Amino acid sequence: MQNKVNRKPFPKDFYLMVLGQIVSILGSALLRFALSLYVLDSTGRADLFATLYAISNIPILFSPLGGAIADRFNRRNLMVIFNFSSSTIVFCYFLLLFSGTNSLILIGVVMVLLAMISAMYSPAVMASIPLLVAENRLEQANGIVNGVQALSNVTAPILGGVLYGFVSLKALVVISGIFFCLSAILEMFIKIPFIKREQHRHIIPTIVKDLKAGFIYVVRQPFILKCMTLAALLNLILTPLFVVGVPIILRVIMQSSDTLYGIGMGIIYFATILGALSIGFFAKKVHIKKLYLWFYMMALLIVPMALSITPLILGIGYYLSFILFILCAIFIAMAMTIISIFVITVVQKKTPNEHLGRVMAIITAVAQCMAPVGQVIYGVVFKVFSIRVYLPVLVVSAAMILMAVVAKRIWQNEGESE
Repeated sequence: MQNKVNRKPFPKDFYLMVLGQIVSILGSALLRFALSLYVLDSTGRADLFATLYAISNIPILFSPLGGAIADRFNRRNLMVIFNFSSSTIVFCYFLLLFSGTNSLILIGVVMVLLAMISAMYSPAVMASIPLLVAENRLEQANGIVNGVQALSNVTAPILGGVLYGFVSLKALVVISGIFFCLSAILEMFIKIPFIKREQHRHIIPTIVKDLKAGFIYVVRQPFILKCMTLAALLNLILTPLFVVGVPIILRVIMQSSDTLYGIGMGIIYFATILGALSIGFFAKKVHIKKLYLWFYMMALLIVPMALSITPLILGIGYYLSFILFILCAIFIAMAMTIISIFVITVVQKKTPNEHLGRVMAIITAVAQCMAPVGQVIYGVVFKVFSIRVYLPVLVVSAAMILMAVVAKRIWQNEGESE
């Protein structure tokens, strides 16, 4: 009987949400790829590229607000509004480009505005999943949602890498705006269960009260605090290596062409798809108390990544360095995805629906606060060690070993996940 339940297809509304995610994230990833590559190519400065990317991530602090709104209003309607808003911003940016106006400041403003909307959009999506699928299929549902994001990120760099050399930045901006608009239209047909919560005061003080209640709830849950600690450490130590370090290494250190740069980034994102699709296999095999072993494994894989960008390997040939670097990155990206989905699912199962939007948003916001710090540090360090980039990469390996020790300590008294 259990096997029959597990094989039951997901409801139509879940698939509609997933389809909307594919279109929306593809548009976002394509625009982010085009703008980041434009900045890196036009300036050639790793520190400026990293700083701009870090600044665009600061609006993640709006996630708790998005979570409070997601717990108070119809989540389907919020998704539609947020995607139409993103489309409007992108088309306004296109009009400025068409008039001949463009600058790093303008690009930064566009990236910040889109990131602000995305920060409030994500909690609505994550809080909707438990309402659309059965609890015993949450791991698979989260795996699909993560896989969709990774699939869009695979397609965007490859498509962007090819188109960047053939079409203008304006064309890529228009395509992105169309994708946002199409996503909003698709999401209009989704039906998500919604029970309007009682409201005694004006909406603003009500949201403020909800935010306060959400933070209090999180602080009183030791498991959630441990999850935030884990995510924060990952975003400080490892995530910036892929967000900032990998593009700089492929584009500047290895001097990859537009196409090979897109393929390299696409392969790494494809690894996250493999991780997301394999969550069904790993769901019953991953345990909270054994997560530290995954960190030790990733620390070991970072060592050959560092070796691949040493003068010795680079001197032998581009393709040897490229293949070794990407191969190690594949397994690390898969491991990061599996760990992320596993922890998110456990939190979803432990959190009541009326708190879910805020809890997921607070975890994301607190963890992502470390991302800009890590990204700026990586940008500066990679500039200082521009000739010996392998040295800071080796330091990342040592930091991951330390993180494994910390993970073992904070989870040692935690019971097995369900």
